Amino acid sequence: MALQCPECGFANAESANFCQSCGASLAGVEVSQEPATATYRIDDETGELIPVDPAEVTALGPALIVRAGGGREGESFAVTGEQMSIGRRPESDVFLDDVTVSRDHAVLVKRGEQWHIDDCGSLNGTYVNRSRIDSLQLKEGDELQIGKYKLTFHTR
Repeated sequence: MALQCPECGFANAESANFCQSCGASLAGVEVSQEPATATYRIDDETGELIPVDPAEVTALGPALIVRAGGGREGESFAVTGEQMSIGRRPESDVFLDDVTVSRDHAVLVKRGEQWHIDDCGSLNGTYVNRSRIDSLQLKEGDELQIGKYKLTFHTR
């Protein structure tokens, strides 16, 4: 749960009085129970963006959805198999083409019934909920930052 800044949209801690990003007052702002995430698919014939319910994306398992970065907001990646590579290498399962992303940046790995994100020694680091991590168990709604991209992890 977070306080969404009305000025810049930054998600602040529940107890914050002012936005950590822009300094705007958070007086009277209600706690957001669940952040909104939008996703889409690209129509093969027209190239148009067609909105998709995030529940459809996660119907068969977890997914990563791009929230910001590189003009790819709303793009989703279904997590298939036991692991998923993330990086600037074109062969990556999640290909993020930007110099802020290492070739082999991070990997999403299933350990038992839980999903973890492991940094692969990237130069700029991997962040979950704004904290730099080496390895971390993910939970619904966690925000991953990889280079300039922000993605959310969804399981339901």
